Amino acid sequence: MSTNTALLIIDVQTGLVDGTKPVHKMPELLANINTLIAQARSTKTPIIYIQDNDVDEIGSPGWQIHEAIAPKEGDLVIRKPETDAFYGTSLQEDLIARDIKHLVVSGCKTEYCIDATCRRATNLGYNVTLVGDAHSTTDNEILAAEQIIAYHNHLLESVWSDEHGEAVGVYVKRTGEIEF
Repeated sequence: MSTNTALLIIDVQTGLVDGTKPVHKMPELLANINTLIAQARSTKTPIIYIQDNDVDEIGSPGWQIHEAIAPKEGDLVIRKPETDAFYGTSLQEDLIARDIKHLVVSGCKTEYCIDATCRRATNLGYNVTLVGDAHSTTDNEILAAEQIIAYHNHLLESVWSDEHGEAVGVYVKRTGEIEF
């Protein structure tokens, strides 16, 4: 991948990932995100953590980014008030300042924050690679988490925009296919 890429890790917070209802395949999720982090660090690709203010009480253990993938000095951590990582945050300005054009997206929860952020990113002119085995969710009343993840991997690949002079879209790859 080019130097204008950033790794975006959305809402991998203790209370969401391994709280009372852990996300689907939590150990694999954390391992895959750690693989992405290691690759990004080895190529000096920016790593941006998004932290949802609504996961738990701000500052509480459940609100913290999961210790297995915790940020290091130099990583950017952005707190967000809503589902979309761009809404009410400095994410867009930070990406522009770093000349980022492509986002590699991982995190939680698939049908909420991952979906909303991928869609918004393409509308803003970013190409997105959704890491299909590095985002997760929990079962709901209608679908099992595995179905939600598979459905969104399929659905989001049809999201694109050509409003910014060139076509951009969401592309789904597995962790082993990602190169920074």
